[in-house]
Amino acid sequence: MATPTSAPMTIVSSQEPFQNPPGPALPAKAPDLFSLAGKVCVVTGAARGIGLAVAEAFAQSGAHVVLWDLQAPVKAAASIAEENGVRAKAYGGDVTDPDTVDRVVDEIVAEFSTIDVFVANAGVNIPSGDILSELNRDGKRWNRVVDINLNGVFYCSRAVGRVFKKAGRGSLIFTGSMSGHIVNTPIEHSAYNTSKAAVIHLAKSLAVEFRGFARVNSVSPGYIDTGINGYVDPDTRRKWQDEIPLGREGQVKEIVGAYLFFASDASTYATGSDLVVDGGYTIR
Repeated sequence: MATPTSAPMTIVSSQEPFQNPPGPALPAKAPDLFSLAGKVCVVTGAARGIGLAVAEAFAQSGAHVVLWDLQAPVKAAASIAEENGVRAKAYGGDVTDPDTVDRVVDEIVAEFSTIDVFVANAGVNIPSGDILSELNRDGKRWNRVVDINLNGVFYCSRAVGRVFKKAGRGSLIFTGSMSGHIVNTPIEHSAYNTSKAAVIHLAKSLAVEFRGFARVNSVSPGYIDTGINGYVDPDTRRKWQDEIPLGREGQVKEIVGAYLFFASDASTYATGSDLVVDGGYTIR
């Protein structure tokens, strides 16, 4: 029997040599990659916690910032403008109402001429126990969490996506959660986990849909000491603390760098990415 032989592979080449499209013109010095000087950055859920800290960090990096919450955080915006020498304005509006979202985005563009960075951060976690509990009988708690955490992000993405497409550029950043990757214990909040998993995957999906004009990424915080976990009993929080390799809950200042990375020229080759900042919790 003859031994089978493999024919040599023939590489068919076109007449034109391979060319890689040029990337963006970037600053020569690494620290300058993180500058947001002159950019217009919008942050929802900006009255407190992570959203406020991100808005402050953007302003410290030279950006003009828009703080958007259900009720306009006027005092916070005034303080940021005074401390950083940038423009800062507060807007109020419900992100679960698509008409309101469209109106607020239009008002921002009318005021600032454009939007360069949009952080869809507004979110809630409403304690409700397992889905068989009486609290979930009418589905209102589930629907409220999903409406704010997921539908609100969708409405904001659609509105600002039009702005980015017209401008031919933009960076869209979602606040996900490590809960979109795991199931937290012993707390049971399937609505929150599900909504954040969907947000992370929406970012990946829109990274493809918006590929011609914008980058879309998400940041997934772990247990950050913002006050949102104040309803959790101390023993449970100590259990979480023991399970975090770094041995503590994070501070809001420790999460803002991830948002600055995705907002700035430091991440021009990143889209569809999810950056988990959780003190190592999800590796256990």
